[in-house]
Amino acid sequence: MVKEYELLTAETVPAYVASMLNLADKVDASTLVAEEVGDGNLNLVFVARDAAGGGICIKQSLPYVRLVGEAWPLTPERVVAEARGYSAAAEASPDDIPVVYGYDDSRYTLAMENLHDLVIWRTALNDGIMHPGVGAQMGRFVARIAFSTSLFKMDAGELKERVAESINPELCKITEDLVFTEPYGDYANNGVQPGVEAAVKDIQSDATLVANVGMLKTKFMTSAEMLLHGDLHSGSVMVTVDKDEPYGKVIDPEFCFYGPVGFDLGALFGNYLAARARAEVLDRSDEFRTWVGQLPQETWEAFEAEMWKLWPSRSEAALTDEFLALWLRSVLRDAAGFGGCKAIRRIIGLAKVSDIETLEGDDHVKAATAVLRVGARWIKERDSIMGSTRLGEIASEELART
Repeated sequence: MVKEYELLTAETVPAYVASMLNLADKVDASTLVAEEVGDGNLNLVFVARDAAGGGICIKQSLPYVRLVGEAWPLTPERVVAEARGYSAAAEASPDDIPVVYGYDDSRYTLAMENLHDLVIWRTALNDGIMHPGVGAQMGRFVARIAFSTSLFKMDAGELKERVAESINPELCKITEDLVFTEPYGDYANNGVQPGVEAAVKDIQSDATLVANVGMLKTKFMTSAEMLLHGDLHSGSVMVTVDKDEPYGKVIDPEFCFYGPVGFDLGALFGNYLAARARAEVLDRSDEFRTWVGQLPQETWEAFEAEMWKLWPSRSEAALTDEFLALWLRSVLRDAAGFGGCKAIRRIIGLAKVSDIETLEGDDHVKAATAVLRVGARWIKERDSIMGSTRLGEIASEELART
């Protein structure tokens, strides 16, 4: 049973920070001004600055799903999973995450670096702003976590212990329902704007597609390969405002658990697809559309290259180079399938994305329909996808139909 605890407000954050000894040297709490900026589906997020310009971010888990309210209770202890995700990333790829100062298990909060000079990547993509290299950065990030938290780097006993301590059933259940189950049936959380109904009917009546989604759901639930971020998409990456020196920071790993490597990559792919569909219907510049269209390829190629770079330091010599080549092909197929599932759920199910939802009229219908068609093909054709360029080719074919 979860204990009762006080929810923070912008007004109470300064006193809370002042009460935490481990934060005393981070900011001047006596001049701290806080603002609640959480625009996600689950938590409270406060950014605060002091008079000297010092900053801090405080994230607090609510005892329910913020998007829905108290009618959907959810354990606030997910902050422990998030802390675990940040800890693993700090060891494997520290430059790709904010600095974490610690977590408070009495108030279910995380204190971390205030990324006040960064913006959510989805916002930048929606505005047609390019950040070259961030896609590749995400691929390297996933590879480093995959290698360091898997059998490639640790022995079997340690891996089993990590898998056991990283079980995250309530958050996994959200993914199992919202990504793999509800978009394919009649559920209260579903809904689309007028004009998209026919495309949704095509998705839900496609028995082959639904069966393949079932296969992917089973893999998600049973394949404990690495410590996943679990919700890695353009809304959980922050990027520099100065696009001349682009880099990203990965945030919000509260869904982390041990699962299939391809899921994190697929989550990125599915959200890249939404950004591409938006760019196409809004007729962004050729340069931007070309760049956003090749993001899956950029991310995959960086992931693949980083895995080969790390491979000589693997702990199990019996896993040969030939094994890695076969494994990488399997991960790409998984990523294509999971990418399709993540794309489809963002159109039909709960927690849609602003890339598509802020489009109006015919633009919305065209973009949403294209995303559904591409997602379905990525899922059904994943076994024949031999290279990441094929993901973009399928997207081009379906976007040309709208």
